[in-house]
Amino acid sequence: MRKIFIDELILAAKKNKKIILIVNDLGYNVVEKFAQLFPERFYNAGVAEQNMMGLAAGMALEGYHVFVYSIGNFPTFRCAEQVRNDIDYHNLSVTIVNVGAGVSYGNLGYTHHSIQDYGLMRLFPNMLIASPGDVTETRACMRHIIKRSQPSYLRLAKSKNLILDKENINLKPGKWRAIVNKKNSIKKTFLTTGNTLSLAKELILRKEYKDYSLFSLPFWGTKFKSMQANQIKRWKEIIVLEDHIEDGGFASWIKESLNNTSVKTKIISKHIDKKVIGKVGSERYLLDNFCLKFFAK
Repeated sequence: MRKIFIDELILAAKKNKKIILIVNDLGYNVVEKFAQLFPERFYNAGVAEQNMMGLAAGMALEGYHVFVYSIGNFPTFRCAEQVRNDIDYHNLSVTIVNVGAGVSYGNLGYTHHSIQDYGLMRLFPNMLIASPGDVTETRACMRHIIKRSQPSYLRLAKSKNLILDKENINLKPGKWRAIVNKKNSIKKTFLTTGNTLSLAKELILRKEYKDYSLFSLPFWGTKFKSMQANQIKRWKEIIVLEDHIEDGGFASWIKESLNNTSVKTKIISKHIDKKVIGKVGSERYLLDNFCLKFFAK
């Protein structure tokens, strides 16, 4: 996903001289090509995330579309006040890129677990959340974001997740994308956002889920809650799978979208167990033991 991000950013930067990339002394083996091609539009802000966001906001006020690239909690929790006050409240064209979604960097310890970021970022009213689940969605998310001027949060997994069913797709914020749509199913489906798409594809191969469809929602946020009820009501049961803890997560957002509606769909949340806090291991190990365990036979 990181490679797709930088490839798409380079393609856009060749056409648009207003695209800027800022890092905080990381991103090596990913960002160098951009830095070499556009040295005047690449900045290393150092290990100073709050300053980095202030710099991004200032450039955006001058008409630039700024991409801020960092790992997990560094561009979110560490500089939450700057994201809120400087970027979101001013509705600036800054894309915050988190390349450590979920437990992508689980081997570096729980300080690098990005499992509460949805809860923070979806609080900001102007923020578009882009959480692609594969290479195809990553490319589509980038192309959508580049064309629009608004605060956005691009949440990328470290892994590749190559699910190349289509080379080019159009994604509409708030609208579910059909991955496996079983027309004759018993009206049960999985719904994912982000890195758990590949896990859901594994699960629907199991006998107990053979009648389930699978949908993905890469683009969501506060503005798109009103679109959910009509999509939810066609199903009797939805299993929401995410690499985030339950509180403040994607499933919580889905359930909130049904407030003051008459929709009776059963929504089941499958998420990362908060017991993962304090644990260290590979991404797959942590997901198997603190997320997929909910599906143990």
